[in-house]
Amino acid sequence: MTKKCFQIAALLLLSFISIQAQDKKAKDLLNEVTAKIKSYDNIVIDFKYSLNNAKENINQDSKGNVTMKGNQYVLNFMGVTKIFDGQKTYTIVPEDEEVTVSKVNEKDDNAITPSKMLTFFNSGYKYNMDIVQNVKGRKIQYIKLAPTSTKDQRKEILLGIDVQTKHIYNLIETGKNGTKTTLTVNSFKTNQPLSKNQFTFVASKYPKYYINKLD
Repeated sequence: MTKKCFQIAALLLLSFISIQAQDKKAKDLLNEVTAKIKSYDNIVIDFKYSLNNAKENINQDSKGNVTMKGNQYVLNFMGVTKIFDGQKTYTIVPEDEEVTVSKVNEKDDNAITPSKMLTFFNSGYKYNMDIVQNVKGRKIQYIKLAPTSTKDQRKEILLGIDVQTKHIYNLIETGKNGTKTTLTVNSFKTNQPLSKNQFTFVASKYPKYYINKLD
């Protein structure tokens, strides 16, 4: 009996050590991704976004692009352009001929920005290494992230990382309601020549638009 208990305890201990080592591997890889992203002057990404829910019969695909420099960005997605100049966000909706201007509290951890999307995993998650896939000759290592907050509506997130470049290849979110959203990076360019006014909202470009100032 004592021998059996010892064997069970030894197996549990080995499993725990294995999980700890796996967690460290995952953490080390995520740290490499963060360091790589922070080393660039700017990043330009073209992406594909898919939303699926078999139960609700929802299947949507969209494309977009984003240019980032520090915390500034220009995001084009689903016919809407968002410009963040470091202080204010300008949401331009051509369909409504309207521009909404709002202030952003940079200290607000809940404020979602494209730059945070590339480093969101640094807090609030448990993580461990998952499968490795070969995608068109690229080795993609997946890390499974589980939100630590019980209020989070996401069940888990799979983050695909290109092992060679340390760039994020895709992000697959599975919600507790069965909705799966996938963001796939089609093009990842860095240190591009950007214009001086890249992140500046120029009102004269939208003479007929209604400017809605929230703050």
